[in-house]
Amino acid sequence: MDEIDIEIVANPDLEAPVLIEGLPGVGHVGKLVVEHLLEEKESELVRRVYSEHLPPQVGVGDDGTASLVCIELYALTLDEQDVLVLTGDYQAQDSVGHYRLTNAFLDIADEFGVERVFALGGVPTGELIEEYAVLGAAATTDFVDELVDAGVEFREDEPAGGIVGTSGLLLGLGGRRGLEATCLMGETSGYLVDPKSAQAVLEVLQTMLDFEVDFSSLEDRAEEMEEVVNKIEEMESQQAPIASDDDLRYIG
Repeated sequence: MDEIDIEIVANPDLEAPVLIEGLPGVGHVGKLVVEHLLEEKESELVRRVYSEHLPPQVGVGDDGTASLVCIELYALTLDEQDVLVLTGDYQAQDSVGHYRLTNAFLDIADEFGVERVFALGGVPTGELIEEYAVLGAAATTDFVDELVDAGVEFREDEPAGGIVGTSGLLLGLGGRRGLEATCLMGETSGYLVDPKSAQAVLEVLQTMLDFEVDFSSLEDRAEEMEEVVNKIEEMESQQAPIASDDDLRYIG
């Protein structure tokens, strides 16, 4: 296999699509958002991206068959907005792989005429929270102004340490290609898979892209996590915090 191997599955005709990225990271915020979109909207698989920079393993399906790990891109429509969704179960394992895979993702986006990129992730607070803000970073000042109008917060020195992985490189490399790129980061404790943070990010996307989606399944998952949160709060009341802020300064 080549260093990066792109399988062309379909070539739908998309009109001014945007790219939405949701790979695993803190709180699985971005991944939860794109999974929800794929569950709620009809989609079509268009690309599989294989690479030796991904973990050396296969997934095993319910029928017992194995498949090599990859990153997938789907096409879907959110009301009237065409979208490419980038998702998978893994990110690259090394810095070189992050750069090369992100460039491959941007090449695919260019093939479909993408001019706007929304990378999604979580920013850890190091503590359990009730009010979920969405922090942002963008490649251009004009895009910053538009995101502020949609309720995104831009804080000095936040996120601490910058944005790592695919989400960060989509801004850096995408901006160098002249794309309007942003990373939307839902605040999250960093302890758990966080459906509430994902919903906060999804609400910003709704405003930016002017579409509607049912939140029922995300709300159900949030209720399930509430029991876990209650148990953590009980533990915190009896002992030292689970982790310090410094332990959780990672964006993904």
